[in-house]
Amino acid sequence: MPSPLSLSIAQARRLSLAAQGFAARQRTAPIAASHLAQLTERLGVIQIDSVNALVRSHYLPLFSRLGQYSHELLDQLAWGKGRQRKLFEYWGHEASLMPLTLYPAMRWRMEQAARGQGIYQQLARFGREQQPTIQRVLNAVVEQGALGAGSLSTRQERAGPWWDWSVEKHALEWLFAAGQVTVAGRRGFERLYDLSERVIPARIREQPVPDRVHAQRQLVMHAAAALGVATERDLRDYFRLAPTDSQARLRELVEDRQLQACQVEGWRQPAYCLPQARIPRQVSASALLSPFDSLIWERGRTERLFDFRYRLEIYTPAHKRVYGYYVLPFLYGERIAARVDLRAERAQGRLAVHAVHEEVTGLDEAGMLALAANLRRLAQWLGLERIQLNCPRASAERLRTALAADLSGEPV
Repeated sequence: MPSPLSLSIAQARRLSLAAQGFAARQRTAPIAASHLAQLTERLGVIQIDSVNALVRSHYLPLFSRLGQYSHELLDQLAWGKGRQRKLFEYWGHEASLMPLTLYPAMRWRMEQAARGQGIYQQLARFGREQQPTIQRVLNAVVEQGALGAGSLSTRQERAGPWWDWSVEKHALEWLFAAGQVTVAGRRGFERLYDLSERVIPARIREQPVPDRVHAQRQLVMHAAAALGVATERDLRDYFRLAPTDSQARLRELVEDRQLQACQVEGWRQPAYCLPQARIPRQVSASALLSPFDSLIWERGRTERLFDFRYRLEIYTPAHKRVYGYYVLPFLYGERIAARVDLRAERAQGRLAVHAVHEEVTGLDEAGMLALAANLRRLAQWLGLERIQLNCPRASAERLRTALAADLSGEPV
């Protein structure tokens, strides 16, 4: 077996950034649906989250890499009709959008869910005990077409906190996990469920279905290509595979020389990359990142790769937060150089900057100008007329100066 490849931490960063689509310059020409489709195919999975403090999180990764694009383009890819649809929703990395090309590779997970395996215990128990309700809900979808859980609910009491689902919502989620229904569209953020055969194109459904082992190998390979360099845990996390499955597939792929073992400077665990992986000499990135961006969603890897500790503080009591409610890391060059607490105040037409925190190495003048330009582009993309700084920190004053120097936008 060949000796492991040795990578410096700087090489590992560049390899990861390039794999995630940050090595290319953002487009200045109008961004088409085909550009979004190519990027989602490359990433393999885009996490969905309900928090709308800035914008729904699944829109942000594409903006971070491509620049300003029409939200409607992603909506068409995810929930459009006919050949417009290129994506589907399923449990990839949590609730996710994935390219239709990966649908056959997820069928084993759907079959597993139908057996009550690999899904939340509460949902698995519901599937065992509530088959009459599930059949009633499935019949309604068959007869009426795409439905939201609210239109089927028979509950009388008001819904409680998260996960306080009606029995109909439980039934739809069980059917969704089992692959019998899928998300045909959304009404606001509410899922509209329809039979998978009426949503997933025939050309995809009729493809040969790989068995569990071959499907998992495909997912590990896709994760390796999307991450650039990663440990077994990193690869496993990308599509949320079980440890025993991930470890077995990784051994097979290394033995078959489809993946190469490597050692990254400062990493305790061995890493893996594609044998043909090419490391850029330099990456000049500049982007605000969603908290759920695939570059940083595995927090341990983010610390190993960028020396950047990141935790989401949405569910932390306000007086215990360190950085803010909805904080976006700022990628500058080959490092994460700052974090910014942002809010879209739509009624006032402004992008509110509640906090600016530079990392230890800080941002030089060019870096602060780059952050200002990113905020300008973000505000324009969201249709917000101005930026309001609410942060008393010195970094915010430097940002105010940088925004004033950026003549491409409206006054602060």
